[in-house]
Amino acid sequence: MNKAIVIGGGLAGSEAAWQIAERNIRVKLYEMRPQVSTGAHVTDQLAELVCSNSLGSNQADRASGVLKNELRRLDSLLVKCAEETSLPAGAALAVDREAFARRVTEKILAHPYIELVREEVKEIPFSPVVIASGPLTSENLSNSVAALSGDEHLFFFDAISPIVRAESIDMKIAFRASRYDKNSDPSKTAPRSETSRDDEGDYINCPFTKEEYYEFLDALRTAERIELRSFEEAIKTGVKAGHFFEGCLPVEIIAERGDESLAYGPMRPVGLRDPRTGKRPYAVAQLRQDNLAGSLYNIVGFQTNLKFPEQRRVLRMIPGLENAEFERYGQMHRNTFIASPKLLRPTLQHILRDDLFFAGQITGVEGYMGNIATGLLAGINLARFMQGNPLFELPRETMIGALCHYVTHADLKDFQPMKANFGILPELRLERKIGKREKGQAYADRAAGALEDYLQNQPS
Repeated sequence: MNKAIVIGGGLAGSEAAWQIAERNIRVKLYEMRPQVSTGAHVTDQLAELVCSNSLGSNQADRASGVLKNELRRLDSLLVKCAEETSLPAGAALAVDREAFARRVTEKILAHPYIELVREEVKEIPFSPVVIASGPLTSENLSNSVAALSGDEHLFFFDAISPIVRAESIDMKIAFRASRYDKNSDPSKTAPRSETSRDDEGDYINCPFTKEEYYEFLDALRTAERIELRSFEEAIKTGVKAGHFFEGCLPVEIIAERGDESLAYGPMRPVGLRDPRTGKRPYAVAQLRQDNLAGSLYNIVGFQTNLKFPEQRRVLRMIPGLENAEFERYGQMHRNTFIASPKLLRPTLQHILRDDLFFAGQITGVEGYMGNIATGLLAGINLARFMQGNPLFELPRETMIGALCHYVTHADLKDFQPMKANFGILPELRLERKIGKREKGQAYADRAAGALEDYLQNQPS
């Protein structure tokens, strides 16, 4: 039988290729970078993280934690790489993005059953294949997918956050702390580095007074933005101009939704106290460590489409960032995903071809962990298909199973990318009312049990 093919060396594609190869099937992993750029990536490394460096909560009673535990149980390569390159981030799993991508690339290159090919794939191959080309799928391959599927595509614009140099943050104003972390020391004045103590608090917090917040809000709302394509031009390429994904809204779009939308959103101050006043700030901008050396920090939740000079002007109004030096400005890019409810089965197979699988953000899952999860499942299933074994369709009580069920059964009219959350799981049958944390743990326990029972009853 032919070698398996995986198209795309991102999170999903790297995980898919690894899972196939671990089942003793030779894989050709195609990644078009650096020969063909995407407009968002900046390196040629596999599994490069374009937006945030956080992979979400690690807590077992949170949806993201449940998903991570399922991936650990299923021997995910990328979760292992993330843990090996992790950075302090409170209860979240954050990574040094360069070290993480380098670790994944090294693992893939060292696997005897994986051949990495640096070429653009322009058409869907007629052999067992996982398409994990991501939200920035090339135009040629996108057209091939559209031809197979009757042009069933959806599009949206996505945004990434700015990154600042740690040495340019004014720590006389900003302070280090994690939300509700009694052990963190808010009086620390030096950005965290590889040698920082574990009890310092994992975020740098820039506190706003009410007056500072409203001045910043006005500047944000009136700042010049990079123009998106006109509606007419967008229609020609299938792009809905101004159609943003709700889970990754530009900060200026959130600001338009009401005066307090930021203060109750990415700038919420709960669980923090300004050491200068001993009181909770009116709002706060948080910065999270972005590399192992502690020299770079990204502004959490501040995805933006402002023009670069405007970003420099407006973001320097954040207390503590008056002299900020920017390593990277925020920017917009077009993300593409297929109409999975019409095109995919819960096994992630295409409805028209048993040997064609899709994985990652192109399927309509959102978030790094969702990409990894679908890559893992698509890789396992392609290998099982090639070996003549029944394919995995994980129980809906598991987070992976629920995500795959959602993207293949959602109402197409309102279909948007979905990340791991307890709302997509079947309801718990409870005899009494319980709290949020206890309920989260109950979902986690049920998911773990369902996955274990399912795996125990599957042929190898």
